[in-house]
Amino acid sequence: MAILPTTLFAQQAVPDAGNHQHSQRQTSTTGPHKGTLKAVGNLQAETLVTTAGLKVYLYDSGGKPVSVQQSRGVASVSVEGNAKRYRYDLFPSEDNALKADVDLSRVVGRQLTVDVQLVGAAPDTLAYQDVMVLSPAQSELDAVAIARQKVCVVSGKPLGSMGNPVAVEVAGQRLFVCCAGCVDALKANPEKFIQARPKVEVVKFTESDAALITKQAVCPVMDEPLGGMGQPIKLLVGGKPLFLCCKGCIKKVQSEPEKYLAMVYKTASPASVVATNTEQVRPGVFKVSDADKRFIAAQKKCPVMDEPLDAMGGPYKVNADGKAIYICCPGCAKKIAAEPQKYLAVLKSQGVDAPELR
Repeated sequence: MAILPTTLFAQQAVPDAGNHQHSQRQTSTTGPHKGTLKAVGNLQAETLVTTAGLKVYLYDSGGKPVSVQQSRGVASVSVEGNAKRYRYDLFPSEDNALKADVDLSRVVGRQLTVDVQLVGAAPDTLAYQDVMVLSPAQSELDAVAIARQKVCVVSGKPLGSMGNPVAVEVAGQRLFVCCAGCVDALKANPEKFIQARPKVEVVKFTESDAALITKQAVCPVMDEPLGGMGQPIKLLVGGKPLFLCCKGCIKKVQSEPEKYLAMVYKTASPASVVATNTEQVRPGVFKVSDADKRFIAAQKKCPVMDEPLDAMGGPYKVNADGKAIYICCPGCAKKIAAEPQKYLAVLKSQGVDAPELR
């Protein structure tokens, strides 16, 4: 797996510092830009590493910014568990930093060792090393979660159609609604809007876990060998053990537990079949049961009316060429019966796989 792209910047030799190189390693503190700050020679260097790349800010001993417009540098990055090192040129940016634009999104949660050498900012070459774990910003996590959730869990409207989506913490989950008006409804009755998902728990190891780790072999999030980043992390997902390479992968599993559970146990998403033997409200239109809840939560809106499934007394269930489609009212059943593949395609375009009816 190519962890860091190396083609964004030409590689160059690290400047030869000779006998005039200031190198210092010590405990870091937090700098003005939320990066790690440490003393290097007579200056202070703040190293900021994000999923978008690396930046280095310099300050004098009193904390005043030092201009880097005439400076250059090289950053050498290694990822824990990977012997290869990646080197990037650092050039001045508009915000008075030396930066390298490089996609580091693949190494979120991994420990990085960053060796930096700078010239032109001081009489001597500055050199130092930082060790850190790259964590995504909450805004980045939210952007991914919003793209995955797509619609408001209360109104069924597309997230973003009513302004910036609003995050709500309920039942151990971070969900998004389209506007402030939906927040109270979600908090007052979360069970109505949050259908059952596999519970994700971080638990301690037992004696039997060694064999399970050997059997699973790799982390389903990073596709890296278990044990390559220290002791694996053990989760129970829907009561089933699942192991990760590091703590940074936990949030991924919490956001899509069914996906990673299926990857580890080599199965299709759980409960991908629902029964037809529920009560009919009219020919071909069925009442829903508890087994339908997770599919209703996934579909959210009626493909015929483009309305929330509970907007008109629903949801109800109909048979579309052997697949279950959920509708907001019995009146929508005729259209689906006439063109089942059309409405299955509508759902597919929305990322919804209709369950089989048996």
